[in-house]
Amino acid sequence: MHLDEPGTDALTARSSRVVNARKLQRRRERDKTGRFLAEGPQAVREAVAAGVVVDLFYDLDADERHSDLIDAAVAAGAHVHPCTDAGLAALAETVTPQGLVAVCRFLDQRLPEEATLVAVLHGITDPGNAGTVLRAADAAGADCVVFGTDSVDPYNGKCVRSSAGSLFHLPVVRAADTGDALDLFPHAQILAAAADGDDLYALDAAGDLEAPTVWLFGSEAHGLDDETAALAHRKVGVPIWGKAESLNLAVAAGVCLYASAASQRRKLDWWHVDRPPRIYTARRVRAVALVDHFLSGGLRPSRVPFLDS
Repeated sequence: MHLDEPGTDALTARSSRVVNARKLQRRRERDKTGRFLAEGPQAVREAVAAGVVVDLFYDLDADERHSDLIDAAVAAGAHVHPCTDAGLAALAETVTPQGLVAVCRFLDQRLPEEATLVAVLHGITDPGNAGTVLRAADAAGADCVVFGTDSVDPYNGKCVRSSAGSLFHLPVVRAADTGDALDLFPHAQILAAAADGDDLYALDAAGDLEAPTVWLFGSEAHGLDDETAALAHRKVGVPIWGKAESLNLAVAAGVCLYASAASQRRKLDWWHVDRPPRIYTARRVRAVALVDHFLSGGLRPSRVPFLDS
């Protein structure tokens, strides 16, 4: 068993270390201490790799299943603490605790000097949505994510979990005022995601997504208020071709960010890309076949054989 020091017993829910760490579930305490909680093996692994873990709490089951991760935390200078099931449950914010909870330092974030793709969240209070947007931005290769006016704390437990470790991969900045945050990117076009905006794919076809871009996203329930939307150079919407009433905020944000990322990367010489995107051959072949089918007169096909098979 890993122990903080020889002879240490497993911590309970009433142990002072657990009680103090549990306070970090509240934003006021997080801001006061500059610490936050990361729960689960994925988040903890990325936190250890980022070098921000101060304390790691784990139950006996995790001691067996994730001993390598606990060893890595010790090697990185973290204090590790075995806990009883009740002790670990007191720190966890999920119904079924995953056995690991880390106390982490706030990340030292700096905005990139020449950002080409940025996501700015305005008034997004749902931590699950916010964390998923952060994850999508990371996957699309964005340079940073800004949590603007009235947005959830990126160090909120659910937001951290929803980001699936992406919180530790790219700069995440908290800004009290969205307008001030947008002023930090004078070289970029600002596009506001809106249901009544210009067609995203029409802009892509025109080459308008190739420029450095800051995407501005509002809450799923209310979108962007008129004053904030006016800060953008134009409003852009994701077309809905089916019967769905709308798209989930995180899904729409992912579509927008990937459209910009793909457009910007088409300008690059692929031989000089450090991490070219993965290309799935089977999907590419099927897509080419679909295009050929349409170009040969099948613009309104009743059946596309390779898609129906």
